[in-house]
Amino acid sequence: MASSPQSDSVEIFDTTLRDGGQTEGISYSVDDKLRIARKLDELGVAFIEGGWPGSNPKDVAFFEQARTMTWKNAKIVAFGATRRANIKPGDDASVRGLVEAGTEVCAIFGKSSVMQVKEVLRTTLEENLKMIEETVAFLRTNGKRVIYDAEHFFDGYRLDSAYALQTLQAAVKGGAETLALCDTNGGSLPWQMETIVSDVIAKLGKSVRVGVHLHDDSGCGVANSLAAIRVGARHVQGTINGYGERCGNANLCIVIPNIELKLGLRALPAGALARLHETARFVAEVTNFAPNDQMPYVGNSAFAHKAGVHVSAMQRHPDAYQHVDPKLVGNEMRVVVSELSGRSNIVEKASELGLQNVDAAVGAKVVELIKAKEHEGFSFEAAEASVALLVRRLSPGYQPLFTLLDYRSMVSRHGDRSMAEATIKLTIGGHEVHTAAEGNGPVNAFDQALRKALEPRFPAVKDISLADYKVRILNSNLGTAAITRVLIDWHDGVRRWSTVGAGSNILDATWLALADGYEYSLTPAAVRS
Repeated sequence: MASSPQSDSVEIFDTTLRDGGQTEGISYSVDDKLRIARKLDELGVAFIEGGWPGSNPKDVAFFEQARTMTWKNAKIVAFGATRRANIKPGDDASVRGLVEAGTEVCAIFGKSSVMQVKEVLRTTLEENLKMIEETVAFLRTNGKRVIYDAEHFFDGYRLDSAYALQTLQAAVKGGAETLALCDTNGGSLPWQMETIVSDVIAKLGKSVRVGVHLHDDSGCGVANSLAAIRVGARHVQGTINGYGERCGNANLCIVIPNIELKLGLRALPAGALARLHETARFVAEVTNFAPNDQMPYVGNSAFAHKAGVHVSAMQRHPDAYQHVDPKLVGNEMRVVVSELSGRSNIVEKASELGLQNVDAAVGAKVVELIKAKEHEGFSFEAAEASVALLVRRLSPGYQPLFTLLDYRSMVSRHGDRSMAEATIKLTIGGHEVHTAAEGNGPVNAFDQALRKALEPRFPAVKDISLADYKVRILNSNLGTAAITRVLIDWHDGVRRWSTVGAGSNILDATWLALADGYEYSLTPAAVRS
């Protein structure tokens, strides 16, 4: 049962699988859609719009499989349009597809704008009203709950408010339970949103739920959603991570926590908000889009603190530079280390990395060293393992696991075949080790030679993998003499860590990042902490 329009809860209608799928670069498989839908159901959204069953075989397959699954919190929704002009709803294949999708709830869209009716549908204003009412009534007769999406509503309202309201009244007469007012072109502003939504609620009364479906073309999708809710809307549509056509839809990862933490209304089941960060990352991973680290609430940088004065203040009071507790949305506070850091950053980061009892004197030395190294081209913000090693190396009693004595690298080409070979000489446990290896390039050969040298003494090397290898040229105006920064991401099946190196020689920079990566991983946990 739908909650009453006057309640203090806001229905969350997720359209990541339908509207979000129109994002340039996104192409969901059926399995992708099912996996995301299961995650959204775990989050606790009220509705999951699965797609348009009459438009493509993929969406038909999604609804076929969704019918066999158990959904704990959400209703799966089939999306479609009003009937075409001058035919009966039962004779329209797209409308019949909504019935055949087998969902309890359907969402259909119709035209609210006089211009859209005349210029796009090329039909009469009266026929458009019949199309809306008759389609809703047909679906209700077939046992469906209906959410009506009033397409182009805000543009249409500004053009002819009387007719825009008539389209809503037609949907209500047909039996729609919710009216979602759509800012289809995304051009409205928050004060316009408040005025029009207030007007609609006043004129329709409180017998029908009013909601919004907003796009972000003016950058106001989230603000417009909150403005509408503030004046009485109790249904909001959007997508995880703000995916959607053109500039995207209202971002539910920002809308939802604002509803609960700022407006004091309920959007998800009790305790479910803490799953939001995990859900955002999961959807990005399945979609194969890089997560937006700067996204409010759920981005990895949303509660990251870099300035030393901020971290010092945070140690005294957790609210000094955070507007909410990150744990409420499943995120966490992070300390970022850079040339802007103070001793507080270093001490806090060391604790975060498991390095205990780091005194202020060591912290001060690390700060100065980081400032000097960042001037040389290093960047420690995304290389926490290298930060941990800086602290360890300045601590009393530090002994390196291995020391580089010499390396050589050779690249040759014979016809169509190229070859790289590297030799490396280390001291490990007081013994000199000399190895050589080939690779598909000088960096790979270098890494293979280092592994070959380390593995007899440290068998765990075989479990260590390079997850990513990034190179950035810093002062490109110097051409081939420019400073190169190397960032390496690592994993061993359990942990992930990152290291950095920099220098005018790419192999020197690579050596620094490789050496840090292996030393950090191979150092016994008792020593690391």
